[in-house]
Formats: sequence, structure tokens, C-alpha cells
Amino acid sequence: MRRTIRTVTIGIAVLLSVLAWTRPAQAHGFSSTVYVDVTAEGGHVRTALGLEYDLLLVSAADAEHDDGLFRAGNAAFEAGDRDAQAAALNEHKDAVLRYVTQRFTVKDCTASLSKPIGIGEREGVPYAELPLDWACPPSGAHEIRAALFPDTEGYVKGVKTIVTYALDGRTGSAALDAAHPVFSTGQAWYERFWEFFRLGAEHLLTGIDHILFLLALIAGSRRLREIVLAATSFTLAHSVTFMLAALGLVSVPARLVEPVIALSIAVVAGLHLWNLRKDGAPGNARLAVVFGFGLIHGLGFAGALGIDEPFSWTLLWSLLVFNVGIEVVQLGLIALTFPLLILLRRKAPKTGRWVTGTIAAGVAFMGLLWFFQRL
Repeated sequence: MRRTIRTVTIGIAVLLSVLAWTRPAQAHGFSSTVYVDVTAEGGHVRTALGLEYDLLLVSAADAEHDDGLFRAGNAAFEAGDRDAQAAALNEHKDAVLRYVTQRFTVKDCTASLSKPIGIGEREGVPYAELPLDWACPPSGAHEIRAALFPDTEGYVKGVKTIVTYALDGRTGSAALDAAHPVFSTGQAWYERFWEFFRLGAEHLLTGIDHILFLLALIAGSRRLREIVLAATSFTLAHSVTFMLAALGLVSVPARLVEPVIALSIAVVAGLHLWNLRKDGAPGNARLAVVFGFGLIHGLGFAGALGIDEPFSWTLLWSLLVFNVGIEVVQLGLIALTFPLLILLRRKAPKTGRWVTGTIAAGVAFMGLLWFFQRL
């Protein structure tokens, strides 16, 4: 039995090591966020789209076979000249407009540029700002479909479209992606909130850095009280900074947040290894460390969602639902794994120490590797 347990544990450690080398250094990288602000005015629907400039440039130039757009836009991007970037897009505005409106639509409506394309900035990245005016037939509800990116550029693996709207007598926010690309003002409130709950749950399930941080907490907890206190400390901390950052009240560059998240994984796992060496129990110091790193993880959650819009009650509820999605998955993982470790520690204490130590060592290795990759 013990030989089987050790074999499985070694397999887990090897898998963690392989993942460390194969996962990207930027756990939240290879994704993009499109921002859409939708309003109605004088029978027309107006949308203000924000798209990553370099991604729009590459995708539109490739889709429209417009080498001139790519050359002019790339030169402006390399020079960091925002005026030149805007000029390149406006010089080829017909190609840009065709590309965008083939992938972003308001059902039964026809789009035109209401003013020249501008260049702004989000998270230190230039964003193209496309103001579109949509001529629409009379309708009781409007349907928006978002399928912008990824295209043939290949390095973008996922795109979220965050829609903030004041349309058809309704206000609120919606989150769209490839699996759920359509939003309608005719949707019920619970359907809109479900989108944010799903995004929160999916983000934790696909964010291996956050999962490993949680795994390090579980491995380092010997009693139910310890994991409850640690998980509560982490939840409170990341909830605070998540809400502040997502509402645009706190802003920390991702280039600082991501390395610290990686370091937090290694530190929490290392604390368990230190406690094993001393044969001690987790103390208040671990709770303080977990709380501090939880603040940083909250910034990572907010960066993944990609919202930094001004405060509104509807947006606040959407963010809370996103956070609930994170917490439900977190509690589910604890409920699945912690009882197994407790049972192992009671039935075979030495094997339990060996198993949790091996897991912690693997997690610490991955955290340190990611830390140096992200610097």
C-alpha cells in the first residue's frame, strides 16, 4: 500500500515538474480583453470598442491582405508613437472597419465610424478606440455578438469581451467569450450574472498558479480549523484588492503582480516544508503571509477579468458574482482533497508527511521557476 502511495506521489511530482516547463511563464498571458461601451442615442446604437492595438493591426492586415497597414502600423508601434498609430489605422480605416464589423455585430444593424479611430492605453498597452454608429431598425431588444480574435496570428488563445451597456432601458455589464459569444438586452438578470459566475469558476480551474497556491495551503494544513482559517484569510484578502482593482480604484502593473504571485506559491509551499523540518504546526505567521499574498492574487483575478470601468451598482454585483464563482471552485477543491490528506495522515502518519512534503516541494519548484521566468 505504501509503495503504491509513494508511486502515485512521485507521479504527481513529475507531472508538476512537466507542467512547470510546459505552461507559459505568464499564467494569464496569451489572452486578450475587448472592451465595449454600448449606448443608444436618437434611434441609433453607439458602441465604443477598445481593442489591443498590435493584435488588431496584425489581424486586420492579415485578414484584409493589407501590407501597407501592417508596415505603417508596425513602424508606429515599434516607435511607440501614438499619433502615428492612430494615423495608420485611420489611413486604412475601411480595412479595419471591415475586419471589426465582420466579427463584432449588432444584429440587423449597419455600422459606420462616427469619428476617427483613436489610441488609448490599458495596463500599459496601447488600445485602439473605435467609435461606431449603428443604424438599426426599431426593436424592443438588441443582440450583440462578439467573435473578435483569435485569428491566424496563433498566439492568442482566449478573448473576453466585456460589455457595459445602457440600452433598451437597461443598464449593466456582460462578459462574452468564444463559448458564449452573444448578449441580448432581452436576457434575464440571472442569465447575465451566470456569465460572470462561470468566468470566475473557469478562471480558477484554468489558472494553475492559483490552484497550486491553494494546494500548498491544503498540504500545509493538518486540521480543518487550519485550512478554514487559511482559506478565509486568502478569500478576504483577494476579495478586497480584486474589487478595488476591477473598479479602477487600484492599479498595479501586471509585470509586478505576476512574479509576486509565482513567488507566493513557492513561499507558502516552503513554509510547509519548514514546518515539517521542525515538526511544528502552522502558526499566525502563515496566516499573515497568506493574507499578504492574497492581496496580490486579487490583483491577478482582476487583471484576468479585465474590467476597470467606473463604479456602478450593476457592475459591482457582476464582480461579486465573478468572485463567488472563484470561491465555489476553491471550496470544491478543498472539499475534494483535504479529507483525503486527513485520512492519510491518520492511517499512515509518516507516509502522510512524505506525501505532503513531496507535493510542497513540487509546488515550490514550480513557483520559483515561474518567478524567474516572469521577471
